Amino acid sequence: MQFSYPIGIEEEYFLADRKTRNAVPHMPKTLMRRCAAVLGEQVQTELLQSQIEVATPICNSLDDARQALRHCREALAEAAGEFDLALFAAGTHPLAEWTEQNPTDKPRYYQIADDLKFLARRNMLCGMHVHVEIADPHLRLDVMNRILPFLPVLLGLSASSPFWRKHPTGLMGYRLAAYDELPRTGIPEFFVNLADYNNYVDTLVTAGVIEDATHIWWSIRPSPRFPTLELRIADSCTHLEDTLCIAALYRCLARALRRRPELNGTWRNHTRLLIEENRWRAQRNGTTGGLIDIEAKRIVPFAEVVEHLLQLVEEDAAALGCVREVAHARQILARGTSAAQQIAIYRQARDQGASRIEALRHVIDWLIETTRPGGPG
Repeated sequence: MQFSYPIGIEEEYFLADRKTRNAVPHMPKTLMRRCAAVLGEQVQTELLQSQIEVATPICNSLDDARQALRHCREALAEAAGEFDLALFAAGTHPLAEWTEQNPTDKPRYYQIADDLKFLARRNMLCGMHVHVEIADPHLRLDVMNRILPFLPVLLGLSASSPFWRKHPTGLMGYRLAAYDELPRTGIPEFFVNLADYNNYVDTLVTAGVIEDATHIWWSIRPSPRFPTLELRIADSCTHLEDTLCIAALYRCLARALRRRPELNGTWRNHTRLLIEENRWRAQRNGTTGGLIDIEAKRIVPFAEVVEHLLQLVEEDAAALGCVREVAHARQILARGTSAAQQIAIYRQARDQGASRIEALRHVIDWLIETTRPGGPG
């Protein structure tokens, strides 16, 4: 039996004031109506009014996803411009102060804000999520268990959050450091089987801790709404082609793990802890450092890790028609992640005499231009 592994991609963006480049504490209500008139259900509000989210329809190819996301980015950028606002994709907003942010006026968001208290307003973060259909819930959980060691690689390629509250953080991916403040985040535990996972969710719901599984925000999870496995570890990617590359790699990994049930089939008690260590290394270094080879017990350069991954999914990329998108990982390595490019722009501006705030405005200008398809790259 052949499986097509259809996908869906969600991207979260920041809204910035065109003059100050700072985040918008209040989204104009007419802006959302304008966006919905063009994109319909593909566009949604987010927890904070300075954020907006889009979701592709179900896509059978990466080219379908490319067209959908290009249309979303262009339409939102045009609509935002009518209100003297700008749109950009990054894991964090370089200039924003979370204390100035306001929740979106929706019952669900007020419920989340009440549950998370102070932390809800600090959630000034944007990610990119990828859904890959795996209809069998038992297989979905099995693939989730076995795909965990690859998550730090996808995080490193997506890194786009080197700044926080007007300061360089020293990290390529600060977003997850802030996101870890929330409950039920990070790398999930290893579940023995579907019954084990369902018992975990049922305990939380029955005890009244959460309303449903949508309040589980791990780096990867079985989708509570769709027959998909949802990747959540990636930063929001400034370059559209980076989004498509990570989505393609994730889709190919799902297929590879399905056809090779022995891959990552053996777990030890410390395996998850080592995956967490690699997640930290990806947050800290992006693609410029290396990751732990768990079997060899040594640090492997990130480029070597990527090449191994590309070899692993070569058959799957050919079968799913996304060879070009998968190969784009090499371009990310050569060009640098969004985070690396942001840092280079910031340092150049500082070297030329710009103040810290002025340099960050240069970064945001680049983010705005690059987010829109056809930008400088």
